Amino acid sequence: MNLTFVEKNFTGLFEKALLEELSQIGNYMELDEGHVIMRPGGYIRTVPIVLTGSIKILRPDDEGREALLYYLGGMDSCAMSLTCCLDRKKSEILAITEEKTTLITIPVEKIEEWMCKYSTWRQFVFLTYQRRFEDLLNAVDEIAFHKLDERLLSLLQRKSKQTKNKTIVITHEVLAGELATSREVVSRLLKQLEKLGKVKLSRNKIELM
Repeated sequence: MNLTFVEKNFTGLFEKALLEELSQIGNYMELDEGHVIMRPGGYIRTVPIVLTGSIKILRPDDEGREALLYYLGGMDSCAMSLTCCLDRKKSEILAITEEKTTLITIPVEKIEEWMCKYSTWRQFVFLTYQRRFEDLLNAVDEIAFHKLDERLLSLLQRKSKQTKNKTIVITHEVLAGELATSREVVSRLLKQLEKLGKVKLSRNKIELM
């Protein structure tokens, strides 16, 4: 990376001195869809800032099931990563790219240093926590107050919004994992949604109508 690239993407978000540091220590990455960025149990060495694309953050359990927590999009960072690196804790999440994604990674030792050094970085971190807290509240609300068919449709709508595409390439098994249910249940609910004119189904594709 160079300063011109960083200024193009982050001017207005971070102050000049921080942009200069970011251009020196940030690592630019281009990742294909399905790339695993972070696994549970590993120590977090870097924190990502997403430029383009999207990343889904999942919480796995001991039986191998994975519940979707939230998505990261452009100019987003992961609050769970920030928390783990500041507390020197192992990762408790699984992070996977939902589509082709570009991002910048920052070494963990800079996270706390910049919190004291740069007001714009401190604000960015606080806003990241706020966004993720709101995402988690929405996830809890859906589980507590909405039926599974409503949660499924909401999940599809979020995926469509993240990818800016009404056609979602995904298997019923992956959807079942993100909703912590069975593939058979998801398949049945999708057929019901198709009858209601909400979606159109084809092999490994779901189109929102």
